[in-house]
Amino acid sequence: MAIPPPDRTRFEQAYDAGANAPGPWNIPRPQPAIMKVADRIQGRILDAGCGTGENALFFASLGARDVVGIDFVEAAIRQAKEKAAARGISAKFLVKDALALKDWDEQFDAIIDSAVFHVFSDEDAKTYVKGLASVLKPGGRLFLICFSDAEPGEQGPRRIPKQMLYDRFADGWTVESVEPSR
Repeated sequence: MAIPPPDRTRFEQAYDAGANAPGPWNIPRPQPAIMKVADRIQGRILDAGCGTGENALFFASLGARDVVGIDFVEAAIRQAKEKAAARGISAKFLVKDALALKDWDEQFDAIIDSAVFHVFSDEDAKTYVKGLASVLKPGGRLFLICFSDAEPGEQGPRRIPKQMLYDRFADGWTVESVEPSR
């Protein structure tokens, strides 16, 4: 049984200050899989769907000079800005829809997608990938974490077959590797 993409209001509710059930993706640290490849993420960095900004803040704390995090949820961006100020870290956070990247006039050397791709419908995923291509500099790199269809069970996010990654990133992309992670 295919798991449908979640309704956008689920994300808005998860970042609400009174949320009884904050999103399980909102962990108080950068994603371990991102930290594992941190030495390969360089230059101007975009954290697409940054939530409360932990990955972006991690790279800014390492000395990355130009880190931008975007999320369509205003409360998440507000929290990311508060964390940056409290930690004395310089990173830019913008309320921006990851499906509107194609209309953005910015370019990045590296993009982080930490559990964003798998929330989109098939059609929206195509739009998202085109948008990523438009903001990634030639020779830039995308680091993407998504739920795999190898994950057992039916609870949680949509599962993405490995072949879908190859299919969605076939036009103009070079897939260096697809690796399992926990």
